[in-house]
Amino acid sequence: MTIRPALPADADRICAVVRASILELCHADHHGDPEILRLWLANKTPENVLRWLASPDNINLVAVDGDTMLAAGCVTRAGEVVLNYVSPQARFRGVSSELLGALEEQARTAGNDRCRLDSTVTARRFYLARGYHEVGAPGEIFGLVSYPMAKALPERPGTPG
Repeated sequence: MTIRPALPADADRICAVVRASILELCHADHHGDPEILRLWLANKTPENVLRWLASPDNINLVAVDGDTMLAAGCVTRAGEVVLNYVSPQARFRGVSSELLGALEEQARTAGNDRCRLDSTVTARRFYLARGYHEVGAPGEIFGLVSYPMAKALPERPGTPG
């Protein structure tokens, strides 16, 4: 597996991974409700992925195995993880953890000392296990429960403090 910057040529495959992850892995969030799925998936299009990739505020990464797209993630230059989805076929293989670590490293390189995100019900336990903690009351987005979370990013060994 390789984690690399996302390219415009990846847009269709990123979109497919994100949509499959939501549809197949996030049932605890959408419960198969067509309206929630409509709202959640509405902006998950190749055209929007291209916009995400083109934004100078975003750092987009993908995890690939050869030509197979395993996961896609995005962190803003301000340290907010706004995308972290794994292909259903790659779940429980450590892909999400490695991608999250790479996103955190990008946030640190951009000058952030912490990362923030809004977690779904499905991903909440994943983030808690990786050092994130809740930083406010749950909210709602796309008809889903959303948990605001944050994690302090440790300094890299050997960096002046």
